[in-house]
Amino acid sequence: MHLIIANKLYSSWSMRPWLVLRALDFEFTETVIPLRREDTKARISEYSPSGKVPVLLDGDIVVWDSLAIISHLADRFPEKPIWPKDPAARARAKSISAEMHSGFQALRQACPMNLGKRYAPRDLGEGVAADVARIEMIFRDTRAKFGDSGPFLFGAFSAADAMYAPVLSRFETYAIPVKPEARAYMDSVFAHPAFARWRREALSEEWTIPDFELGYEVAADLRAGVA
Repeated sequence: MHLIIANKLYSSWSMRPWLVLRALDFEFTETVIPLRREDTKARISEYSPSGKVPVLLDGDIVVWDSLAIISHLADRFPEKPIWPKDPAARARAKSISAEMHSGFQALRQACPMNLGKRYAPRDLGEGVAADVARIEMIFRDTRAKFGDSGPFLFGAFSAADAMYAPVLSRFETYAIPVKPEARAYMDSVFAHPAFARWRREALSEEWTIPDFELGYEVAADLRAGVA
């Protein structure tokens, strides 16, 4: 399988299926196509009917969109624990993943993913606060009902954790305060070898996209000194 993605520093949608593939030990190759360059559109169009990434090439099968890729993997490899096995847990996992896929627009717009920066705390507005409260509720309720067997939303790492991982990075990047139980869950995701590898490779990228570098006060530049 061949996964085509955008900059690891900025591309939250690319991160999601990549984490599933890496965390669950799939064999795959990857191609990173940096955004906002003269050849970006042409290069992506070589692979993706939608003109967007991520896109997965699985033999003659072409799948685009993060959640569609994850669903394809679950159908193609039912032995892999991509979704929880318990029907109730699986239904919850798919529901909260779909909610992430289509929702939380205020948070997305105010806080684009940027793994290379830590911004100083600031008032991000009522819409962001409402999104954060809803996400914390999802974490709390899901962990309480399904998370007894491990540190992730459904105990073991699953596609639901991959879907929410970029949001957790936003909480850290923008110094968004969260409750202790949410912070513990964040730490578990950040410590996962797949997430750690993505972050390490993101910080080593040579590309910077000015549009994604907001004019907020910077508390730390994690790329400083990275070759």
